[in-house]
Amino acid sequence: MSDAPHNLLVQTCSDWGLNLNPTQLDQLAHYAQLLREWNERINLTTITDLGEIYRRHFLDSLSLARFWGTGPQSLVDIGSGAGFPGLVLKILRPELRLTLVESVGKKAEFMRHVARELNLYAVRVLDVRAEDVGRNAAERAKHDLVTARAVAELRVLVEYALPLLQMHGRLLAAKGPAVYSEVAAAEHALRVLGGKVVGIEPVELPGQDAHVVVLVEKINPTDPRYPRAAGVPTRKPL
Repeated sequence: MSDAPHNLLVQTCSDWGLNLNPTQLDQLAHYAQLLREWNERINLTTITDLGEIYRRHFLDSLSLARFWGTGPQSLVDIGSGAGFPGLVLKILRPELRLTLVESVGKKAEFMRHVARELNLYAVRVLDVRAEDVGRNAAERAKHDLVTARAVAELRVLVEYALPLLQMHGRLLAAKGPAVYSEVAAAEHALRVLGGKVVGIEPVELPGQDAHVVVLVEKINPTDPRYPRAAGVPTRKPL
């Protein structure tokens, strides 16, 4: 492998105050290899260039750790796809209890394989809809962080995420720079579901378009009627 992706990852993470040890760097290199191998058989990602995997998947995922405060113990990653950002954040913080939610079975299978290959423990992969997780009493108000990247508009996403969060837990939603209209449209949903936008943080990655992370805190309990049944939040957003 060219040293350029590795060096970019190490330098950018260092600039962010995130330090990756040799084991973690090896795990990420192995992850990239598995992603490229599996992508030849199933459609996991359109990003196959190694440098772009490091930039647009690994660094983009790791950027969320800048905004998770003192550090979560339990993370739910909604719409994980090929494991981003959830599995990358697990590599960064091995003690994290991670739940990956991905309704596409082949992608869920890939993430289970990655977790085994990288010796990642306390990782659950749920191949169900996000609404079904939130309607499960065993999952409600049990987690202190939810992440999501390119999953749904904010008023839909908060209905997936807020039922899962403990009080004062946070949703970190990676969004494009034109997010302010989404935030405005989500005001009603946030009031109904017990959330509040507490920050919109810019993220700048080398060679990549600027984007933001929307920080939503759970400030009130979520009514047990939410989330609604699978598909309803998308068809009829709050």
